[in-house]
Amino acid sequence: MHPIRNLSRRAALLGLGAGTLLLSTGIRAGAQQPARRFGGDAMPGGVRDDPKTFISIAPDGIVTILCARSEMGQGVRTGMIMIAAEELEADWARVRVAQATGDESRFGSQDTDGSRSTRQNFTAMRRCGAAARQMLEAAAAAQWRVPVAEVAAENHAIIHRPSGRRLGFGDLAQAAAAQPVPTALRLKDPASFRYVGKGEIGLIDNTGITTGRAMYGIDTRLDGMAYAVVARPPVYGGTVASFDAADALKVPGVLKVVPIEPRPIPSVFQPLGGIGVIATNTWAAIKGREALKITWNDGPNGSYDSTAYRATMEQAARQPGQVVRNDGNVDTALPQAARRIEAEYYVPHLAQAPMEPPAATVRIANGQAEVWACTQAPEATRKNVADRLGLAADKVTVNVTLLGGGFGRKSKPDFVVEAALMSQAMDGRPVKLTWTREDDLQHSYFHTVQVSRLEAGLDAAGKPVALLHRTVAPSIASIFQPNVEHQAPFELAMGATGLALAIPNYRVENPAARAHTRIGWFRSVSNIPHAFAMQSFIAELAAAAGRDPKDYLLELIGPDRRIDPTTLGDQWNYGEDPAVYVMDTGRLRGVIEKVAAEAGWGRTLPARHGIGVAGLRSFASYTAAAVQVAVGPGGELTIPRVDIAIDCGPVVNPERVRSQLEGAVIQGISLATLGEISFKNGRAEQTNFDGYELTRMDAAPREIHAHIMPASDWSQPLGGVGEPGVPVVAPALANAIFAAIGKRVRSLPIRDQLAA
Repeated sequence: MHPIRNLSRRAALLGLGAGTLLLSTGIRAGAQQPARRFGGDAMPGGVRDDPKTFISIAPDGIVTILCARSEMGQGVRTGMIMIAAEELEADWARVRVAQATGDESRFGSQDTDGSRSTRQNFTAMRRCGAAARQMLEAAAAAQWRVPVAEVAAENHAIIHRPSGRRLGFGDLAQAAAAQPVPTALRLKDPASFRYVGKGEIGLIDNTGITTGRAMYGIDTRLDGMAYAVVARPPVYGGTVASFDAADALKVPGVLKVVPIEPRPIPSVFQPLGGIGVIATNTWAAIKGREALKITWNDGPNGSYDSTAYRATMEQAARQPGQVVRNDGNVDTALPQAARRIEAEYYVPHLAQAPMEPPAATVRIANGQAEVWACTQAPEATRKNVADRLGLAADKVTVNVTLLGGGFGRKSKPDFVVEAALMSQAMDGRPVKLTWTREDDLQHSYFHTVQVSRLEAGLDAAGKPVALLHRTVAPSIASIFQPNVEHQAPFELAMGATGLALAIPNYRVENPAARAHTRIGWFRSVSNIPHAFAMQSFIAELAAAAGRDPKDYLLELIGPDRRIDPTTLGDQWNYGEDPAVYVMDTGRLRGVIEKVAAEAGWGRTLPARHGIGVAGLRSFASYTAAAVQVAVGPGGELTIPRVDIAIDCGPVVNPERVRSQLEGAVIQGISLATLGEISFKNGRAEQTNFDGYELTRMDAAPREIHAHIMPASDWSQPLGGVGEPGVPVVAPALANAIFAAIGKRVRSLPIRDQLAA
């Protein structure tokens, strides 16, 4: 059997029992945490507070800390462990990480999305480490028969200050486990932090990743395992009209052909249906799939054409829509303006395209199912598998592997359900189901297509007196309920309703749009099209007014103030308390000013060079980008430098924040210049990376400078990091192109638009 660790069967470590502790919000330096019952009701954000779920200490002193969120390169398996180890006073060289199985009744929310893992778990993991530390101190004091006030944890040992006696964590583990969990915790003063905020710790999985020993979903190997792929309907909502498996069964290695019944649309996270092919290896399964003879019934979306649908959305954007924010009186102010500016912006469907396509292995035995999968949503995976197999949720174990990228795709566990159905068809034999790159690009939960129409009225001085934004897009809500025609409040809050702009008359409308393919989360979600439209349009207004675009943007943001997001039409606020996570215009101004200064805003540039800027609040953080471009005589685009800044409050692991920002720049450039999934006859036209291109080394920025705004006050709420860097890149790039050659980019991807 390949050495993948079945965490649900792991032998228990001696010492502190495994336990979970998940909380949210910031805490004061060195604060005494109030007494509360651990393991009680879920805390804000759906997290739980129970120190006996997360930390185990072996007799040799090795500390194992459980991580309940999924690792896909963002560093959560490092950051969460750093926080607990910091409060525990553990020696980092003797700290290990283990991955929690899917079980929200024990671990609280395990969804790894929304850039919220750190902000929801920071206080919780501190409390976990502090509780364990105090239990070790109490055990040492009892053994020495001294007051607990005379002992303290220091670098993996408990020290008796008056005598200098010392006991290692391993020596005390068993006795500490018998201690009651403290009801009041002493948290470290952040000034004494050794790990958190220092930026000296790389990924805890680095060695395994670089040596090839790290285990991803696609790496799972079990004794007697079979392999499977699925032929899925090429059109969303399509079904199998008929099929002939005779030739497929003749392919050497093919074991079985299995029809998959689709669930009614919307099917949420259940499979699309189709025909599964099970074989002794993946290649045989693929060849067997190729040999299938299938007649498809394309269903209601068989005529979907993304080019024609763009025109449909543009027409919708030119008509009144559902009003979702209405300040002042746009209808009166627009006709009275000295000048009117109008523009429409378009962002196509996008695919997450993680480097590791979806993959899962399932084994069913003795009325129980065990899963190994690269999933962002372990509990949703557990529930969906249980539902499809007719099992109770507690009969399904989900082992979470590393994810070779996710970007939202792996929060939908349809691929795991497919693997479960294949194992069921093989009488419980373990089956690994793999999606090919073609499967991934043609059957994804795609990022929505979007049209934004913007109309503004300027006064004689060039200041906007009115602005109308009509945003048209099929909604993610369409995968959960039928007949959805409008974007959900959380989608509208991403860069449309929640903006704080000094415009007295401001209205946001949402005309109707129906989905014709599966819509799903994509890194930064609706912030991408909304930021592209709004930040580009503001630069257009600056040009119309004859103003510097950076100065004009800052004037629209206005003076420093803290605003309740709900007063701006944002009823969601990324799921956070609007009294704590406010719209802080000073922080937004700060990141814009930072990137402008670092990029040398205002300096003389060579001909056909330009710098563009954009800034946005998203996922409770503030980001801005300044992109420098050069455009050759034939439209050749190069990007000499990008500066990107983030204010996310206190930072746990600066190295990971910089890495996330650098990756966001590359992905933002990729989707702005190349990214598009188009549809013809209901079918995705792109099949692999020759059609759905990603930015390569020769097109990447020569320099990326990531700037983290300082935040020394650890009582300040933490923001998100993984997603906020993406949305500001495309508009900053488009604004830079205008500065370089005077051409407006209003439609993505750019591709060869500059050649004209």
